[in-house]
Amino acid sequence: MIAVPKTFTNHRNSTPPAELREGVEVIDDRFLELIDPDIRIEKHYTGCEWAEGPVYFPEGDYVLWSDIPNDRMLKFAAGSGQTTVFREPCNNTNGHYRDQQGRLVSCEHRANRISRTGADGTVVSLVEHWQGKRLNSPNDLVVKSDGTIWFTDPPYGILSDREGNQRSSELEGNYTYRLDPESGDISIVDSIGDRPNGLAFSPDEKLFYLANTGKPQSITVFDVNSDRKTLSNRRLFAKVKPGMADGLRVDERGNIWTSARDGVQCYTPAGDLIGKILIPEQATANLVFGDRDGQRIYICGDTSLYSVRVKVAGSHRYW
Repeated sequence: MIAVPKTFTNHRNSTPPAELREGVEVIDDRFLELIDPDIRIEKHYTGCEWAEGPVYFPEGDYVLWSDIPNDRMLKFAAGSGQTTVFREPCNNTNGHYRDQQGRLVSCEHRANRISRTGADGTVVSLVEHWQGKRLNSPNDLVVKSDGTIWFTDPPYGILSDREGNQRSSELEGNYTYRLDPESGDISIVDSIGDRPNGLAFSPDEKLFYLANTGKPQSITVFDVNSDRKTLSNRRLFAKVKPGMADGLRVDERGNIWTSARDGVQCYTPAGDLIGKILIPEQATANLVFGDRDGQRIYICGDTSLYSVRVKVAGSHRYW
C-alpha cells in the first residue's frame, strides 16, 4: 500500500520556512575527506508527523523507518523510488537496527518492549520488563558485534498518547540497558542520563556514545570495560547546537554523525565539529548508513526521509 501523507494540521512550525537551510556546511577542511560539498541532498518522501529510527536492508536495497504519532512503519525502496506502508499499526515503534542475521530489531513505545521480526515476518518480544516492572518506552538501540542489544528507555512514549500510551512510570529512572537476547539477561549500563536517547559504539567497540535529550542535552562518551558488558569513565563528548543530539551513528573512521535541529552534524573522534548536512525541516531525528557499500546516509528529518552520498562507510552494518 502506497504511504499517504499524514502530517498533522497543527504540525510544529516554530522556525520560519525562510530560515530553514539545505546543503553541506564545511566547518573544517577535514570534512571534505568525508563528503563532496556540492553533493545533492535527495528527498525521498514527505508526509510524516515525526519520522524516526531509519534502518537499511541491503538485500532489497530499502529503508524502514517509523512515523511514531501515526503508529506506522514506512518502507522506501531505492530501486523503484516508492514509499509504502510496511506495518500499521506497529505499537508506535521508534528506533530500529539490523542484527547479524539480517533480522529487524525494534523499539516499541506502546508495548514498552524490544521486539525482533524474523525472516517469515513473525514478531517476537525480547524484553518488556526490568526486575518485574514494565519498561518505560524503549527509544533507540544498537546491536553489538557479540549479538547483545544495548537500548535506551526514556519516557517519551508514556508522557502522552501522542507516541504511545500515557501512564505513570513503574521505574525509578530512565536507564540505558544491555540485553543478551540468547540468555535473556538484562542489566543497566547507565543510570545517570536524564533522558537517554541515541547510542552507538566506536568501530573497535572500546567507546560507547550516548545522547541525552534531557538535561544537560549533550553526548556522553564512556570506556567499554574489558568484560565488554559494563561502562566506566563517563565524560562529556560534545554539546550539540542548535537543538540537541537525538539519533547518532559512527563511520568506519570513528567520526560521529548526529542529528541536531539544523540537520546532521559530524564530529571527529576527538569531539571537533567539522561539518554539517543541513536539512530544511523543523528538526532532525535520526540517521543510518545505507546503500550496499554503506556510503549513503539516510536521514529522518521531521516530516520526511532524505539521503546523501558520502565518501566513508558506516560501521557495524553487518553486511
